[in-house]
Amino acid sequence: MICRGCAAGSVTVRVLDLGSTPAADHFPLAWSAIDPRESAHPLAMEVCRRCGLAQLAEDDTTPDEPRGVEPLALRNQAADAVRAVAESGFLCGDTVLEFGSPHGGSWLGLLADRGFGPPPPGRPASVVLDCFGLMHEGRQRAALRERTNATASDGTLLIQFHSLAAIVIHGQWNALRHGHYAYYSLTALHRMLHDVGMRLSTAWEFDLYGGTVLVAARHGVRSYTSPHVRRILAVENALGVCKPRTLGRLQRGADDHARALREWLDTMTHRGESVYAYGASSRAVALFSRARLDRRLLRAVADASTSKQGRRMPGTDVPIISPRQLLDASPDWVLLTLPDLLPEVRRDYPALQGRWITDIPRGDERCDGVRLS
Repeated sequence: MICRGCAAGSVTVRVLDLGSTPAADHFPLAWSAIDPRESAHPLAMEVCRRCGLAQLAEDDTTPDEPRGVEPLALRNQAADAVRAVAESGFLCGDTVLEFGSPHGGSWLGLLADRGFGPPPPGRPASVVLDCFGLMHEGRQRAALRERTNATASDGTLLIQFHSLAAIVIHGQWNALRHGHYAYYSLTALHRMLHDVGMRLSTAWEFDLYGGTVLVAARHGVRSYTSPHVRRILAVENALGVCKPRTLGRLQRGADDHARALREWLDTMTHRGESVYAYGASSRAVALFSRARLDRRLLRAVADASTSKQGRRMPGTDVPIISPRQLLDASPDWVLLTLPDLLPEVRRDYPALQGRWITDIPRGDERCDGVRLS
């Protein structure tokens, strides 16, 4: 295939193949019959041997309307990120343009509190920001150039992304999903920015999603590059994060994860212990499908989004319910599909204390929010 980042042809290598899976953002009504076509969408990751960009191989799905609720962890991280950028002196000027994510969330309010407003029509902005938006663009090179052109000659382009290094280190194979066309290492993004005339200036790291990176880039050949950027690049090089062999480990992780989940749920069902989940997230779609789950094994998935309630996990008969219904069910265990939500759900649902699972326990281990893998 042609690389989405550098546009070179016949240079990508397949590193993760999940076969046919459901679309990650289409949640059928709970009462609807399961249509085999729900799970007929190919899902695979390839990496470019030239620029190192990990990318979605193909996507035959049609994007559905966003139905999620922005987690508290994401809102808190946004505030931390804006504060860090301001303290580092990269919030220059007084105009801002945001390329948003279809999943929602915005930093514009935080920037407005610091005196930033929209630029005049047709004029570039002194700060251009993109938080998890760029990955949704199928034509990566063109999308990055659009953001570059929107940045004033003395302005700052801010891009935040879930780090490919974190995906590899933590085995987050189910970060791969339809509609997410790119998975960035700083190494690959550095090359992509160079190709459109931008240079990395500095970067910040956050714990969100196991490892999130925010970069600041500026126009010009002589743009300063911070020691922090050089350190991250050195770590990625040592890890071999752009190499097919390294990324190929995600395939074994996907196979092992699905098998372990199925075996654990089989064991819990045999013991008569009820298991529910919390978070009808896109990451859970591929996992539930690959583990061949049904409501006999997993009773339901609770989600705070009212637009998801009354629907079901695609490719399965597992219904999506409200948090109130979850509390009324008083399950033995609640599998948390997004570990970043743990502080939030512990605070909001104290009645479930001691029942949260953020990874699959082994043997007779019992846990509350402890990652055991």
